[in-house]
Amino acid sequence: MNLFRFARAGTAGAAIATVEGDPRASYIAGGTNIVDLMKDDAVMPSLLVDITMLPFAHIDADDSTVRIGALSRMSDVADAKAVVHGLPAVSQALLESASPQLRNMATIGGNIMQRTRCAYFRDVATACNKRSDGTGCSALGGVNRMHAIMGGSDRCICVHASDLAVALVAFDAMLHLRGSAGERTMPLSDFYLLPGSTPARETALAHGELIAAVEVPLAAYTRNSTYLKARDRSQYEFALVSVAAGLDISGGQIRAARIALGGVAPVPWRAREAERALQGQTPSRAVFTAAAQSALRGARGYGQNDYKIPLAQRAIVRALQTVSGSAA
Repeated sequence: MNLFRFARAGTAGAAIATVEGDPRASYIAGGTNIVDLMKDDAVMPSLLVDITMLPFAHIDADDSTVRIGALSRMSDVADAKAVVHGLPAVSQALLESASPQLRNMATIGGNIMQRTRCAYFRDVATACNKRSDGTGCSALGGVNRMHAIMGGSDRCICVHASDLAVALVAFDAMLHLRGSAGERTMPLSDFYLLPGSTPARETALAHGELIAAVEVPLAAYTRNSTYLKARDRSQYEFALVSVAAGLDISGGQIRAARIALGGVAPVPWRAREAERALQGQTPSRAVFTAAAQSALRGARGYGQNDYKIPLAQRAIVRALQTVSGSAA
């Protein structure tokens, strides 16, 4: 591990000013992701600023919105009554993540900022454009069983690691950000950036900006939602494919649908074409299958990960059957 300095911030302003003053500084809260990366020398911050004293660990809810502070622990959010009843897919996504010990330490903001699990990103002996721009992408011709089938580029085909982010993107979550220029909000779906020709730039967060909270609007489809995760083992494993899905069904017809996929792209992948295909339809396996096919239109495998295309289609159908009440 590289040598680094450590500081503790008592206010958001102090934290922001400290990180902004050092281009290699980074925040730390739960530390469950960044410390692992530092041990691998995949990231080497010169300064870690502890923000655990900031007042961002709250969960507030009313009839229309759930607002979750960025320093809320994953386990607390998963068990919160407002989340369990208003956003069951979010609660399930959290409970499908990591281990109980990690969920008791990791924060919501840290999970949103979670880096990819691509083995080449973490192995500093291999080429990786995300870790060291211009060195190449070892996954393109290497072991790519876990890698992206959508949204990648000739510079990077990693996948996003967060289960939580998939559910939040499905339900139009908004981020509340705080920086030296003040506060701003933005849709989480716009926060994550596709790799394109600049794979090292993963989010729209400016250096020094903090995530203060994430806010999710409540709707019929958030209350009637589920999170399905396909993985190699039942516990403590990242997704091969995951699906967050919600349906608003009234009078036997689908009034609105929300679908997002994990494990298939460098960002949580919103399946908007599939959502449009479902609107106004009568729930059935045929309708769900057609929507799933539209969700994977344009997907491309790289050999070892070709299986993800039919797996994702089947996962979408299963998730939609679950929320429509038609699952066997």
